[in-house]
Amino acid sequence: MTDASTAPARGRRGRGGGGAARRAERTAVSFETAPVIERNIPNLEMLSDEALEIIERNAEIVLEETGVAFVDNPDALDRWRAAGAIVEGERVRLPKGLARKLCSTAPRTFVQHARNPEKSVTIGGDNLVLAPVYGPPFVRDAQGGRRYATLDDFQKFVKLAYMSKWLHHSGGTVCEPTDVPVNKRHLDMLLAHMTLSDKPFMGSVTEPSRAQDSIEMCEILFGADFVRDNTVMTSLININSPLTFDQTMMGALEVYAAHNQASIISPFIVGGAMAPVSVMGTLTQVLAEVMAGVAYSQLIRPGSPAIFGTFVTSIDMNSGAPTFGTPEAAQITNGAGQLARRMGLPYRSAGSFCGSKLPDAQAAYETANSLNMGLLSGVNFMLHSCGWLEGGLVADFEKFVLDADQLGTLHHMARGVEIDENAQAMDAIREVGPGGHYLGCAHTQANFKTAFWRSEVFDYKPFETWEEEGARDSQTLASARVSKLLDSYQAPALDPEIKAKLEAYVADKKASMPDSFM
Repeated sequence: MTDASTAPARGRRGRGGGGAARRAERTAVSFETAPVIERNIPNLEMLSDEALEIIERNAEIVLEETGVAFVDNPDALDRWRAAGAIVEGERVRLPKGLARKLCSTAPRTFVQHARNPEKSVTIGGDNLVLAPVYGPPFVRDAQGGRRYATLDDFQKFVKLAYMSKWLHHSGGTVCEPTDVPVNKRHLDMLLAHMTLSDKPFMGSVTEPSRAQDSIEMCEILFGADFVRDNTVMTSLININSPLTFDQTMMGALEVYAAHNQASIISPFIVGGAMAPVSVMGTLTQVLAEVMAGVAYSQLIRPGSPAIFGTFVTSIDMNSGAPTFGTPEAAQITNGAGQLARRMGLPYRSAGSFCGSKLPDAQAAYETANSLNMGLLSGVNFMLHSCGWLEGGLVADFEKFVLDADQLGTLHHMARGVEIDENAQAMDAIREVGPGGHYLGCAHTQANFKTAFWRSEVFDYKPFETWEEEGARDSQTLASARVSKLLDSYQAPALDPEIKAKLEAYVADKKASMPDSFM
């Protein structure tokens, strides 16, 4: 378990790059990042204790009677057999209580360290960490429309995430740079996160050797000793629902767990396709899959950080397409949060989910439903919190900045309602009295800069002014903000010696293998 009291700055800065590193630090421009959200509001809990106990009991039955499949991974089968599971072929059946016992060694909270110590995040407890969209092969913007993503697009998203006040995390595969060979693009993505941002980031999971590359690049960035003793990466380990754990994802999990790096164990649920159509049935399968995955991480290394993950969507029974922002997804998101807290695990779910093809009203409604439910459900790590479009096929530049802007409302909602003397405003009420107004009173003058959350994208001008300025809609305003941010981007300070070593590592790795686009 990584302790919040660990002091990374001394260990990292002690490696020093001399005068060049210090000069880079002095001349760097810093962009404000809001602290991790700490909830001062209660979690919404939809499910009764009776319902939760039924789900937990049924999940144990699923693990014991149906079991889970560990495909093409004989070492995993040997580990399970040694732990007391019943292994028949690739099917693993877990006696009642075994998975939960193994899960008990995973930490309730952990720190993911950033190369800038001020931007390290604590995941778990009452905290909410916000990270951008993950995985789309396509990007979209108002100028170029929908197209395959490139490395240049990826780098632009990393810059936008770095400059976004309300985002705490740089994320992982913010989009797939399809102009780079599959077997080499993880190197370019990691290099971008490490050099263009100083926020925490995610490691590669598309092949176990790429997870190992992620570890080795972090050892260059942070120092091998620091990586050995601290968590510096989070990774997304998807389960092939229903109840199947493939060798690729499990191989990546094995690498990260062995090195004490965090893994999000996340079923990929499309209700009616990969899970039952009912909320209770889906939650039963989710819990069984998460328990098996977290338990396996603890077989690799007891105490390695693991996050209870849930990605939830339902299916449109007419078209077969996934749907987002629905009541059923909200109920599953909420119920899984309750189950995660009962297990004592950090929780990942929700995001800027929508099925819309454009950053339009459908996108806004569905995204708001999902983001707000994530806050109310006790989510600790919210992947996909901005930029998601078209069911996750597209990372949209305008929606990225619109969503990132709206994440500020989650920060303000989570604060709760202050009740101190200033918040009671009795002096203001006395000063203004009947029939007056509060615009000029002392209380307003003292508080107006911080009293209300303010959008940096939306237009609140009078109609006449708005019309004179071109009657710009939200997408147009967001497009202008994307350009403004990218035009003003400046990279955070990084020791030139470390940067050179990272670039050399990437170059050597690329040169060691032929290109593969499969």
